[in-house]
Amino acid sequence: MNVTIIGCGYVGLVTAACLADVGNDVCCFDVDRDKIDVLESGGIPIHEPGLHEIVARNKAAGRLSFTTDPHRAMTQREAIFIAVGTPSGEDGSADLQYVLAAASEIGRHIETFTVVVDKSTVPVGTARRVREAIAEQVAQRGLDCMFSVVSNPEFLKEGAAIEDFTRPERIVVGCDDDVPGERARETMKRLYAPYNRNRERMLFMDVRSAEFTKYAANAMLATRISFMNELANLAERVGADIEAVRRGIGSDPRIGYHFLYAGCGYGGSCFPKDVRALMQTAHEYGDTLRILDAVSSVNAAQKQVLVNKIVERFGDDLSDCVFGVWGLAFKPGTDDMREAPSRVVVAALLERGARVVAFDPVAMKEAKRAFAADLRGEPEARARLSFVEDQMDVVAGADALIVMTEWKAFKSPDFDSLKARLKQPIVFDGRNLYEPIAMEELGIEYYSIGRPRGAVSIAEDAIRPQGATVALF
Repeated sequence: MNVTIIGCGYVGLVTAACLADVGNDVCCFDVDRDKIDVLESGGIPIHEPGLHEIVARNKAAGRLSFTTDPHRAMTQREAIFIAVGTPSGEDGSADLQYVLAAASEIGRHIETFTVVVDKSTVPVGTARRVREAIAEQVAQRGLDCMFSVVSNPEFLKEGAAIEDFTRPERIVVGCDDDVPGERARETMKRLYAPYNRNRERMLFMDVRSAEFTKYAANAMLATRISFMNELANLAERVGADIEAVRRGIGSDPRIGYHFLYAGCGYGGSCFPKDVRALMQTAHEYGDTLRILDAVSSVNAAQKQVLVNKIVERFGDDLSDCVFGVWGLAFKPGTDDMREAPSRVVVAALLERGARVVAFDPVAMKEAKRAFAADLRGEPEARARLSFVEDQMDVVAGADALIVMTEWKAFKSPDFDSLKARLKQPIVFDGRNLYEPIAMEELGIEYYSIGRPRGAVSIAEDAIRPQGATVALF
């Protein structure tokens, strides 16, 4: 099939590469000339494991191309995906200016029946607005051109997007119940047939329900995270171990283990934005989502938990302290710094006068850009933040190590070397990578989330570095 993807960001590029990899002719359109130049020269503007190889392979085979020419991209195409950003507006609602601009561009160029696919995460009712924007442009051209707008929300996890796209748990498609909608349904069936062979994964529904499904899914996952974080804080107070609790409740098949890990809060491009957007949608309809309001509040507070532990240990004036930070991206497998908990923690430490030395195996470039924006107008604070290229250089002479992202490289470090390099053997672990009792045996003062110091909570994959048991997840 001849397919166009509007938007060469995370969702758009993954979608384009995977569709081209099963034989479709895919054209990627973006208004950002610099981004297109990077892609045409063989580069990738985002970090996603395996994506570079797929893009290179299909570009070489002639199945994947990139352009800033809308006529080339949108004429004689069976399906056009809108995969542009929908950032949060000031009121928390999804900003649809890029979606509607893409829709208008489609209306200026389509000539034959086209399926327009909303792939961006958009609030309920967006398909109607997209349809109106396209119809207005088609009418101005004096054409009688049929098209259908469908909702096909993405369910891609950063760091595992290729696997999620090619082996999906479900493919949600919202279609209208009319003749163009039926044609669109058949087009989507053919397009996704390579990913739907072993069992039926396609879930067809009305357009509004499909739009709502994406927000509902992310809101549910965010709720699980905040629920566990709130329980973790209580567990710590009453002397329970949240890791033991997690295994206890996760073994119930009705609950399961996914998104039950306590930590220092969620971030990224999806959960925070989508929770806010769903809350704003409720507000527009005169309703209040009280659970999601709590989810968002708990998450904001959770990003301060490590800061509170550090202040309790070192005092509020940190001007004589140096802290090393392992991990800056909001999660492993990505360079995404959007709403990463590390930004909150580092900013709080700098505000109290501390020096911070940071390392991330992938996100250093994005982290420097993010912190430059966060600390704009604060040159003195920026001068106290530095980045190093080796994770062990972070701890050299530091008063404590802070673990913010659960990268594999951090899960089994040389603890003897770590202890020797630190000015004081103190670790604040925002991802519960290590066993409290094992760290105590190693002579490391250890603070984690939802677990009393010196607790025993042996995981199935525990190992014994330097004679002590350290559990990794």
